[in-house]
Amino acid sequence: MTAHVQAFFDEATNTVTYLVSDPATTAAAVIDPVLDFDPKAARISTVSADAVMAAVTAQGLDLKWILETHAHADHLSGADHIRARTGAKVVIGAEITTVQKTFGDMFETEASERVFDRLLLEDETLPLGELTIRVMRTPGHTPACVTYLIGDAAFVGDTLFMPDYGTARADFPGGDAATLYRSIRKILALPPETRIFVCHDYLPAGRDAYAWETTVAEQRAKNIHVHDGVSEAEFVAMRQARDATLAAPTLILPSLQVNIQAGALPKASDKGRIFLKLPVNAI
Repeated sequence: MTAHVQAFFDEATNTVTYLVSDPATTAAAVIDPVLDFDPKAARISTVSADAVMAAVTAQGLDLKWILETHAHADHLSGADHIRARTGAKVVIGAEITTVQKTFGDMFETEASERVFDRLLLEDETLPLGELTIRVMRTPGHTPACVTYLIGDAAFVGDTLFMPDYGTARADFPGGDAATLYRSIRKILALPPETRIFVCHDYLPAGRDAYAWETTVAEQRAKNIHVHDGVSEAEFVAMRQARDATLAAPTLILPSLQVNIQAGALPKASDKGRIFLKLPVNAI
């Protein structure tokens, strides 16, 4: 069965949020929503998340789930904002507890798994009208990464990018290039016609339009990092060498302390101000 997929691209963070709905009912899910954050002014807004919710309202959809593929390091999550507005449940892979421990220690805050409504295990399912959401564990970029399978579509988070851009980095705490390779091969073992929806696009040389939808067959034939014939050892050597040249994402510190809390901001001070921490020399 084919899910209806709408994409919302945030050019500030190169992030794609998806609104996925069952054509036979009004049931819908949002995947990887964005909370807008201007790092120069430390200003938060909800324009991106509100645009998704406007589409939900305009189409008369019943938003059931907010699906996080992992705790993102490049944008703040709009999950808590959407939950507060709609009552939809926020879900993420069960290994988020490992990520919460790592970054809770870094920020000296206590992150509880209870901030998420559901922690999902391998092959666990959620209902979406007449469709089913199935969870596939795909760690490597982070320990908590999952892929959501809905109908003929796979939402892979940061694990894969478009074929001309390649694959995710694996040098974050708990990341591992060999694990990432095996997770990608799991995804690429899906039927060749499976639609793959990526979480980011970065316009590689030679392409001037953003893109986010590909297929298993296209990835197996053309992905510049992990097409058929690339061995695990070759991939690990490439990934480790490439990762050594990459800077930390611009929003890693503000985003992770929010995202391990399901997108919830820290509590306001007695004067009503909200503060995000910047631990010096922590990365």
